Amino acid sequence: MRGVIHYFASHPTVANILMIGIILMGLAVVPGLNKETFPQLKSSRVSVSVPYPGASPSEVAEAVCNRLEDATDGLSFLKEQTCEARDGVGTLVAEMEEAGDIKQFLDDVQAAVDGVTDFPAEVENVTVRELGRTDAVLLLGITSDLEQPELKALAEHYRNRLLALPKVKIVEVTGFSTHEYSVLVRPESLQQYKLSVNDIANLIRSQALDLPAGEIETNERSYQIRFENMRRTPEELADLVILNSDQGGQVRLGDIATIRDEFSDAAQRTEINGQPAATILVSKNKTDDTLKVYDAVKAFVEEENARLPASTRLYITQDGATIVRDRLTMLLKNGWQGLLLATGVLFLFFTWRYTFWVAMGLPISFLGGLVIMSIVGVSINMISMVALLMAIGILMDDAIVIAESIESEYRKGKTPLLAATDGIQRVARGVFSSFITSVFLFGSLLFLMGDMGQILGVLPVVLLAVLSVSLIEAFLILPHHLKHSLEKRRDAGGRSGLRLWFDKAFMLLTEWVGKLADLSIKLRYMVVGGTIALLIFSISLMASGTLAFKGFPDIEGNQVEARILLPQGTRLARTEAVVQTLLEGLDKTLTEMKPEDNGDLIRLTQVTYSKNSDASESGEHLATIGLELLNAELRNNSLRDLMQKWRENIPLIPDAISILIKEPAFGPGGQAVSIRLQGLDLETLSRASWDLQTWLNGYTGISNILDDLRPGKPQFIIKLRPGALNSGMDAQYLSNQLRTAYQGVKVSDVYLGREAYEINVQLDSDPKQALRDFEQLTVLSKQGVAIPLTSIAEITEKREFAR
Repeated sequence: MRGVIHYFASHPTVANILMIGIILMGLAVVPGLNKETFPQLKSSRVSVSVPYPGASPSEVAEAVCNRLEDATDGLSFLKEQTCEARDGVGTLVAEMEEAGDIKQFLDDVQAAVDGVTDFPAEVENVTVRELGRTDAVLLLGITSDLEQPELKALAEHYRNRLLALPKVKIVEVTGFSTHEYSVLVRPESLQQYKLSVNDIANLIRSQALDLPAGEIETNERSYQIRFENMRRTPEELADLVILNSDQGGQVRLGDIATIRDEFSDAAQRTEINGQPAATILVSKNKTDDTLKVYDAVKAFVEEENARLPASTRLYITQDGATIVRDRLTMLLKNGWQGLLLATGVLFLFFTWRYTFWVAMGLPISFLGGLVIMSIVGVSINMISMVALLMAIGILMDDAIVIAESIESEYRKGKTPLLAATDGIQRVARGVFSSFITSVFLFGSLLFLMGDMGQILGVLPVVLLAVLSVSLIEAFLILPHHLKHSLEKRRDAGGRSGLRLWFDKAFMLLTEWVGKLADLSIKLRYMVVGGTIALLIFSISLMASGTLAFKGFPDIEGNQVEARILLPQGTRLARTEAVVQTLLEGLDKTLTEMKPEDNGDLIRLTQVTYSKNSDASESGEHLATIGLELLNAELRNNSLRDLMQKWRENIPLIPDAISILIKEPAFGPGGQAVSIRLQGLDLETLSRASWDLQTWLNGYTGISNILDDLRPGKPQFIIKLRPGALNSGMDAQYLSNQLRTAYQGVKVSDVYLGREAYEINVQLDSDPKQALRDFEQLTVLSKQGVAIPLTSIAEITEKREFAR
């Protein structure tokens, strides 16, 4: 080792070549390092979604979840499977063990699901997909004074524009349900023409179609034959002839039904700052750079807003790039501040040239560490930046130890080359032992399992990469430069008078510290007793809860959400009223907050209906109010004060199951505390859940408690009366008529440009008299006789759980 150090210290160029090589490689890889919020996680989950339109959660659990669970039992590397049954859909999530291969696991799940042959006939296309392949970057909101169909068309236009940007790869229009032409058949027309909803759907299907009919071959050329009678607009559908009378009369679809251009779920909509809005989700692949995608979209938005009319605006919301940029800025700021402070302190003891080369160890080690990060595939993220921040202090400690050792050897009268060689040799074991200690201490994080293990495992990789390069710099590059600095000092005539005065003052301080150490040895029992007392006191702070534990520190964010959950079956008008109540409470809260110096505290308010991230449901009974605030560095008010005062200004809402005001979470951490109750009886589980929630509410500091076992929509249970078969009606025939009347039946898909429309036929019913129409509903027997539903079936009301 001594020979290697001596060679690098004495050679005139080799140390500089090594240093320049590290710097150039580091500068070359920096632009290619991806920037993102958290490290990439290894994919380990596969989702299976099975739509079962119109089915209750209990029906989905029996017909879908049981079959999916039986099919996927025993898969290789299966860690856990959970199946969630909700209104109209069953979703199974299969989690893989860490030792498995996600591609093979996905194929195994797909094969298992394909083997299920006894799903109900009403089940629609089954989707099997790997979760976690993309990461959201931002949500782009578009506000305009347009109707929903035109607003979606505008969103599709901007989607195509965004996809044309080189840095943007994944863009999805959100905030809309399925676009459809609803054919609402009037009940009196069914009775008049003795037709069912399914009969009308079949008539439309047989008339409205496009079909290739072959080719005609002639001597000169060939011709294609196509039959075209598809109707692509509501007006064309209304003009479709579906019946003819014996006298030559024609009945058109518009004569017996109302055709509407609408969305299947009117509750699925968004408002931004009180205006109707469309939203576009911009995501990225694992290899894309978050900041580059964000910057490309931001430049696009600024350019568009500069030329759009005042009635149409584009907003960037829910961006995950700002926090990455803030942390990167903090790293650079802390880095140069730490470098300047360390340099300033070193300059008190050494010459400026000596100090410069000691301080240069920090950027050289960082650039070398970035090269290793690029090789092993680590991105610049919050965890890797924490590791780089931690490395600043460790690097400067080692550099100072080596510099002081070389300086001490030089003061003994040795030549600069010998002082550099002997100084390194004297502290080499200590520096290397410090490195080994860091390897064992931080390397243990590599043995953590699960998602958190993958995230925290980045920290030792980055930290040890930088420390490894710092050893190379300290043993092979630094000695040559310090030797050169000592030679320059000798040529300049030694140390200045000011430096000698400071050395004398520092020696006096050293003697005073030595006397204090002698006194501590003399009073050793008191010192040891006091140390043990401080240790006991420190442990008591943690044991008593005075010193709280948190995995990560609280960082003041820029987003707040109010998540509203009402009972299933609640109409949209009631949800809108609750949203308005919360917004009024927010207005009152803003009047109580301190004034801001840099603009309004809330720069954007977004209301999204049919969404609540905590509820895992969708429907008219859900809503989320999202607030985008001034950056934490610019505002005078804290996020916690805003949330606390907002809660206090919301009046009691008796029918609300839950109203949670919280900061949206980032990363894979999930809920603070999650408790799973298991059992065979849902009623017993529900009572146990309420008891547990009541008990938890008794603890100070606990808030936002929510369970996922909630009452579902009220149901009407229909059973045939005895003797119904005599009237020409069986269970299958009756259930089909009811399902097509109220669930609807899909006829076909129509495309206008890139927009897809479903043609759906169902019974028309005014919500104000829907229950009366249901009580007076007539159905057709197999002989075509109209029979009141209540005469052949018993109707009872029931309520199950929502999932």
